[in-house]
Amino acid sequence: MVKTKVTVFGYSTEGYAVASQMAIKGADVHIIDESASSAVPLTAEIAKTYPNISSLKEDDLLLSMVPIDVAISKAQYLFFAPRIRKSGQDIKTEIHSKFKDAIKPLKKGSSVVFTIPTGFGGNNENISLLEHVTGLEIGKKISYFYYPLEDQISAPKMIGSFNGEEDANLSGLLAEGKKEKKFVTISASEYFHAINVMTRFSSLCTVLEVCKYAQDEITKNDMPSGDFEDMFLDGMVSGLFDLRSLATSLEGANTLMYLINGSIKGMDGYVNRLITEIRSTLKKNELKASRTKIAISWTLDKYSMRGDRIDVLETLTSKLRDYIGDVEAYKDPSFDLFHTEKTTIVVACSKSDYEHITKTMQDSKMIIVKANPLCEIFQQ
Repeated sequence: MVKTKVTVFGYSTEGYAVASQMAIKGADVHIIDESASSAVPLTAEIAKTYPNISSLKEDDLLLSMVPIDVAISKAQYLFFAPRIRKSGQDIKTEIHSKFKDAIKPLKKGSSVVFTIPTGFGGNNENISLLEHVTGLEIGKKISYFYYPLEDQISAPKMIGSFNGEEDANLSGLLAEGKKEKKFVTISASEYFHAINVMTRFSSLCTVLEVCKYAQDEITKNDMPSGDFEDMFLDGMVSGLFDLRSLATSLEGANTLMYLINGSIKGMDGYVNRLITEIRSTLKKNELKASRTKIAISWTLDKYSMRGDRIDVLETLTSKLRDYIGDVEAYKDPSFDLFHTEKTTIVVACSKSDYEHITKTMQDSKMIIVKANPLCEIFQQ
């Protein structure tokens, strides 16, 4: 039996997850490390041993390598899942540049699976670029699919394809258990993804806006903490890249644009409220800015396909430095604050960061701010 040849372009958490899934199912998988300008094989054994790209990189395995062009030219399916690190208008330029590099070696009869959220109509641009670069016509000599991978390893329920045509082989590779993927038109898949993104952020922003009114401690204590205790900034910004992609793909004033921009403003507003709470904490405790250190604890996945968490962390750090000079972001939970003479305010941006702080720093004199909807504050 001839194995299906698959190449995944990008050493990303999301790309590795889908590559592992296909390797375990018996596909001949290569994954491309852009920084090393090479492709390495991903066998079922490796995929089962290493649950994520971080663990694989940490072990520094000596894997055989093949040139990127060779891996792509032999692939029946090319999954485009690189890490995107630019922000603002530079994102689109970076994506198009990497996409051009990825599709150049493709041969007739191959298929491209685009996994980065595009917003409305973004796939039409990708298809035009694909046809221009390869000289192959979509639907006849080459195939194109849209499979917007959600944050971390969540998988879409549907696959967008040109004219909604099905591909049983691809469906089998991406199926979760016995649950086959449904094929829809590319425009429909864009709409479904938009609905998922907007539904999540509309619900989130409702929580954030209502929680603004919980000012006194009695009210905060009466709020159902179970609903909010696991909701941290890390999870809140999940999919912010997707939301901004929707915003940049629409023009004019309409209800949908109003909802999208409202959600973006809601997230920006939360970051500003978090900063206000931190400043208020300084005032209540009569702390001088020169004698205070702020440590932002936010353990980040450096292999994530999206850079939205990094963008928010940089914004939070920059804005806090407008008020307090000594602000440092810690992207690894094992940081040490025991040797500072300043009063320390630690901002916990994820559940795991908060648990690590409360467990390992019990004897330290510090103020802990939970970056959750209620902006809860605890003093050691």
